Amino acid sequence: MSLKHDFYLSRKPLAGFMAIGAAWATYFAQMPVIKAQVGATDGQYGVALLMAAFGAIAAMWLAPACRRVAGGYAVPLGIAFIAVGMLAAGASTTLVALTAAMMLASTGSGVVDVLVNARVSEIEETSGRALMNLNHALYAFAYAAGALATGAMRHAGFGPSVVFAVLLAVLLLLAWGASDTAPTAEPEGQGDTGTAPLTVVLLAGGIVLMAFLTEASTEGWSALHLERTLGGGPGQGALGPAALGLMMGMGRLGGHALAGRVRDTTLMMIATLVSAGGVAIAGLAPTVMMALAGFAIAGLGISVVVPLVMALVGRVVPHAQRLISISRVSVIGYGAFFFGPPLMGLVAEGFGLRIAFITVAALLGMTAIMLIPALARRAD
Repeated sequence: MSLKHDFYLSRKPLAGFMAIGAAWATYFAQMPVIKAQVGATDGQYGVALLMAAFGAIAAMWLAPACRRVAGGYAVPLGIAFIAVGMLAAGASTTLVALTAAMMLASTGSGVVDVLVNARVSEIEETSGRALMNLNHALYAFAYAAGALATGAMRHAGFGPSVVFAVLLAVLLLLAWGASDTAPTAEPEGQGDTGTAPLTVVLLAGGIVLMAFLTEASTEGWSALHLERTLGGGPGQGALGPAALGLMMGMGRLGGHALAGRVRDTTLMMIATLVSAGGVAIAGLAPTVMMALAGFAIAGLGISVVVPLVMALVGRVVPHAQRLISISRVSVIGYGAFFFGPPLMGLVAEGFGLRIAFITVAALLGMTAIMLIPALARRAD
């Protein structure tokens, strides 16, 4: 079957993936302006983002309940929450208002994230097609497009309120396209309230956590490594996150092409080892160009890990436990955004950014040789 047919099969959850990517790219591309607009210090702004992350985790945990209450409207309503939260963030003039706006957007994002992953897993089951990597690739490309569009609007002199008003229109259109993406109801008496398979959830969650740690450490610290450790300019520093994002999109398209040809846990292990090698190269690199190559390799490898894990979980757990299992795996994985920044900061302060990135590479290597084989045994 063609790529066009795969797009058609997953067109509704795909709208949800694109909404999340475009929204958060737009926000982070505006972050310096928004931070100055509310007059927050670095510490105060960090607390606001931490509160927003708590909102996302709570929403991920409660996503199955949201599906039960709202049914097919859960994802469109979640996207609407993101849109309103982002618009409010652009208009915020106080830290309290910004924190409330970010919690609203994060809540919607958490619900959408879990439900679209579960919906894609369901479509994979009914169609026999591997679609998770394709949907996650479009998330990455939507993120890149949102960042580029926001940069162009900022360059043209438009402020946050105008940018987020445009985003509001785009997200409402995507919400309309995402209608009825919630997973179908389970058989009578087998609802989401059942206990998810604990071992599978813990192993899968641990692998997702390591993948998110790699993404977060590269997105948050690559620019500083390129500029401070290697003496690159501000323009070169911005290429670190860009290289990661671009290669993640390309890698997921490659993963979509390989799906069904290579066992998912085998591909997961290879990809994790490739990513570990890339992060290590970036950490040890003597030049900016070598470090950029390392970050690109890291993005290419890690790109397929989360989609593969989500697809595997959706396939191996009982149908009645799919949604709650994906919800719990997402919650565990999102923990990377809590302990990741402190881990990188503490290691960097004590031993330097080179050792910090090498530490991430070592953790990825341990994931490849311990967690992934254990998950493979449980999936058999």
